[in-house]
Amino acid sequence: MLSWDELENACKSCTKCALYETRTNVVFGVGNRGAEVLFVGEGPGEQEDLKAEPFVGRAGKLLDDMLKIIGLDRTKNIYIANIVKCRPPKNRDPLNAEQDACIDWLRAQFRLLRPKIVVCLGRIAAGRLIGEDFKITRDHGKWYDKDGIKFMALYHPAALLRDPGRRPETFVDLKELERMIRELAPGTYLMS
Repeated sequence: MLSWDELENACKSCTKCALYETRTNVVFGVGNRGAEVLFVGEGPGEQEDLKAEPFVGRAGKLLDDMLKIIGLDRTKNIYIANIVKCRPPKNRDPLNAEQDACIDWLRAQFRLLRPKIVVCLGRIAAGRLIGEDFKITRDHGKWYDKDGIKFMALYHPAALLRDPGRRPETFVDLKELERMIRELAPGTYLMS
């Protein structure tokens, strides 16, 4: 098994799909590499591609605010990654073929991290990691057990910027996430 640094270096030279041709940077991930809680988005946008970090810009600021509500911090006690590591052109949804080409990078991060809890940010990440029949409007905030790991999905922060009316239900989901972290991964808060 590769180390974190070896994995990141290998990922940065990836040419498995056409997205490498238009990327500025590979957006590998950010956070505590010993975290028990993993957040997964769909893929980088323009700002993420420029800064080589997931969830920056307006959606990233909102995500940071959401995390703060329940005592989490992207640099201290969680890890954040994406399904695809390169920006799809014009911020379109990543194609299935692109997700298929890239998913092994996330799987390798998963093996190194060994999270107890995985939080999918948005419908694409949830559909890929929880199941194809997942519907974000119906299934957000629900827990799914996969091989002893708890999975949950939240609305993507960009969706909350477009539809602020979903924020109250997202707050309820965040509090449920906090409850589960305190139950299954209480050391998360000691890392703060």
